[in-house]
Amino acid sequence: MIDSRALDWLLLLRLPGTTPAVLCRLLEICGTATGILRATPAELQRAGAEPELVAALTTWRGGGAERDRWERERDADTLWLEREGVSLVGLDDVDYPLPLRELPTPPPLLFVRGDPSVLSAPQLALVGSRRPTPGGIELARSLSAALASRGLVITSGLARGIDSTAHRAALAVGGRSVAVLGAGLDRIYPPEHRQLAEELATAGAVVSEFPLGCPPLRSNFPRRNRVISGLSLGVLVVEAAARSGSLITARCAQDQGREVLAVPGSPHNPMAHGTNALIREGAALVECAEDVLAELSAQLPEPLPEAKAAVMATARATSNDHELPLDSGLRALLEAVGFEPTPVDLAIARSRLAPAVVSAALAELELRGLVQRTASGYLRKPHAGGVG
Repeated sequence: MIDSRALDWLLLLRLPGTTPAVLCRLLEICGTATGILRATPAELQRAGAEPELVAALTTWRGGGAERDRWERERDADTLWLEREGVSLVGLDDVDYPLPLRELPTPPPLLFVRGDPSVLSAPQLALVGSRRPTPGGIELARSLSAALASRGLVITSGLARGIDSTAHRAALAVGGRSVAVLGAGLDRIYPPEHRQLAEELATAGAVVSEFPLGCPPLRSNFPRRNRVISGLSLGVLVVEAAARSGSLITARCAQDQGREVLAVPGSPHNPMAHGTNALIREGAALVECAEDVLAELSAQLPEPLPEAKAAVMATARATSNDHELPLDSGLRALLEAVGFEPTPVDLAIARSRLAPAVVSAALAELELRGLVQRTASGYLRKPHAGGVG
């Protein structure tokens, strides 16, 4: 059941002229959402409220058709939220997550589908390109699984590419994950991730600061990104172009005093230009999960548990294939395949093997899980770096 304080927050978000900054200042002055609805003209002026909000509050207090419309919208929101089991956590709530409370302009109200307490657990934001390379996907999957298995909550933005890979990998090992949206909870974006959002609500949380019905506007995503970084101890970027939304999340983390970490990549890979730039600017270079834990160790409240059996079993199963010896031809071909997609013609030239031999050998390496076929050629998998 949504209480009266939360109902007042829902109403405030429906009023024109409300912004997080103004609502935070009004909350400091008035103490509660109910107090904001009763704010005097002098209090509104002190908070820097625009005339639009002053007029809306005046209209609401006066009653009439406009007030009735706002309250009907609020009541419709309430019915949907209660039916879907969504919790409302206001900035004046004792359960509001402390990391967000410390931000200069925290979200005044959080819509949380799932377990609100997970928002206060140690979290790592893992973000990256919406169009990652196969190698980037594998790195994001392995890092997320390893860190989630050690007890870190993996937080991201439910986007295509690295974000959704990170969420799914955390869930696959029995870990917890949080998705922060740039739209209302009833406007899951992208729409093909609705099922993933359902799974996250069961084993973590789906969170938004935007009211129901709010579409995924471009202007919403910088606000979404500040929440992703604000909830987390640090932000890990796996593949990002020179101009990328993931870099906005990293900048938010810097401004908030969070750790910034990045996985380096080949200078020939456009999806690594942003991450390499972050490292040049001082971000911690990450090659494995232990690098992340070392960077965050001072902030972790207690030692994290050892990796879960599921992750260890997967690692053992993968390594068994690698332990099979390679003959000289397979070894030469594996060394000819790069960690970015390598065309077959280039692999032939580098290995100096006959085309017919290369075709059969690539199929063998793919069966052993050492290379992966892509649209641009073959990609050597990261765990195959020392095989041979």
